[in-house]
Amino acid sequence: MKLTVIGGGGVRSMFLAKSIAQKASQLHIDQLVFMDNDQEKLSIFGKMAQHVSAALCPELELILTTDPIVAVTDADYIITTIRVGGDHMRVRDERIALAHGVLGQETTGAAGVSFAMRSVPALANYCDLIRKYSHPGVKVFNFTNPAGVVSQALRDMGYDFTFGICDAPSGMLRQIADYRHVEPSRVTGECYGLNHLSYFRTIEIDGNNILPELIADDGAYKHTDLRFFEKDLVQSRKSVLNEYLYYFYYREKAVENILHSAQTRGELIEAVNRNMIRELSQIDIDKDFDTALRCFEKWYGVRENAYMANETGIHRDKTWSFDMFGPDEGGYAGVALRFMEIANSGTKQQMILCSPNNGAIPGLMDTDVIEATCDVTVDSCVPHAVKETDVPAGNLELIRRVKYYERLVARGIVNRSKKDIVESLTMHPLVNSYSLAKDIAAQYFELNKNYIDGWVD
Repeated sequence: MKLTVIGGGGVRSMFLAKSIAQKASQLHIDQLVFMDNDQEKLSIFGKMAQHVSAALCPELELILTTDPIVAVTDADYIITTIRVGGDHMRVRDERIALAHGVLGQETTGAAGVSFAMRSVPALANYCDLIRKYSHPGVKVFNFTNPAGVVSQALRDMGYDFTFGICDAPSGMLRQIADYRHVEPSRVTGECYGLNHLSYFRTIEIDGNNILPELIADDGAYKHTDLRFFEKDLVQSRKSVLNEYLYYFYYREKAVENILHSAQTRGELIEAVNRNMIRELSQIDIDKDFDTALRCFEKWYGVRENAYMANETGIHRDKTWSFDMFGPDEGGYAGVALRFMEIANSGTKQQMILCSPNNGAIPGLMDTDVIEATCDVTVDSCVPHAVKETDVPAGNLELIRRVKYYERLVARGIVNRSKKDIVESLTMHPLVNSYSLAKDIAAQYFELNKNYIDGWVD
């Protein structure tokens, strides 16, 4: 079996390699291809991934290439994780929104529109190659942000072999397992919503729903990502909240905290990645991998230990570290590998995935891409239905409003319509203003003029 990663020169490449190498024999993966159009990054992070893969699964062939046709030819599964325009464009995306007093976060905030304008056309080009050169039953798992908008646009364009993936829901389940001192496989949950806007309406350990006691437990607000929320808010939502809901429920605090910080999240990542690449480029990775790994751990630790800290003022209680030989923490590769496990089993099992709604969440269109617990087989993905009477009305109202925004962004990109982009921002609950939307969109059109040739007003 051939698995390809498009964007294999990213800083997370070693994590991908670890996850895949640990499962390669079980899943019959014998060829792994990391493709990236940035040769420098591929020669650094891709090469480090090769060392991890070789240490964990020597029989797995890991190929590095800058040729997309080589990468996708005869591929059975593909993961896409790209950043069109690089870190500096993310910084500019965020600063344009913040200059208008609007959240600039690249998935839930207004900056996601700008990122999607660059991401979707690039991914569509890859999907055309995949349709032509990969195996007929290929499955593509997209982790490129903003995953909700990107997944919607790709599905709207007819690429029905694509699925959005995110490690935030599975990450929360792992945190709960760690907090309750049980194996992660014993913890499951019923998730519904959108990417980075989802709710767990149940959390189960060995089939027993512990959600009511969990959201009443003060310790859960110290040792899991419930730390970003007040207990009364969580209890009123009757759910365990996706961490990114912080930006919706504490909108003005998030913007104020970012504006008073020395740098945005994008600026921090740009600086970290620049310094890390500069130092790693001076190390012979093949001859001195241990030194390269220590350099990586130093810089990536800065990035992870500051996760959501500027926006919330809250720091996580565990310092980040990378254990190459330790148990796999999953991550977004783990989501894709979970799908492969189910496909190989020939049975129907459950996992959290971004897929078409098909009536699961009331008030949404069947073609709307949602994030939910799904019944999955190799040939089908059916999200679990949510009854309107079973969940708080406010949760559904926020989901519907943001889905309307996502639907318009996707339509705008597919139809190359600037008018739809302005309307999407107007209706975004974190913008909620035509005048702001019009000004922000105009700056994004100018910023992305090299990526949106042929768009109409």
